[in-house]
Amino acid sequence: MWGDVGRYVEGCDLCQRMKNSTEPLVGKLMTNEVPKKLWTHLTVDFITRLILVARKDAILVVYDRLSKMTHFVAITEETSAEGTARLFRDNCKSK
Repeated sequence: MWGDVGRYVEGCDLCQRMKNSTEPLVGKLMTNEVPKKLWTHLTVDFITRLILVARKDAILVVYDRLSKMTHFVAITEETSAEGTARLFRDNCKSK
C-alpha cells in the first residue's frame, strides 16, 4: 500500500506543487565586506584556447576588488601552478 500511495503522490501535479520543503529557510543575503587594503581581495581567472601569438595561447587575469585594477599576463596553457605563482608575483605587484 505504501508503494501505491508513493507512486500516486509522485505522479500527482498538485501534490508535487503543494509539497512542504524539507530544507531550512535561507537567511537574508549579506553583502561582502569592503576591502581596506589594496591587493588583499583578488579574483584570478584564465582565458584559454586563444590563437597562438609569440608562443602564448592563454591569459592570466588578476583583478583587485578595492582599486578595480586588472592585470593581464600572457601565458601558455601548459604553465604549471608554480609557474603561474611566479608570473603572479612578478607581474601583479601593487604600485
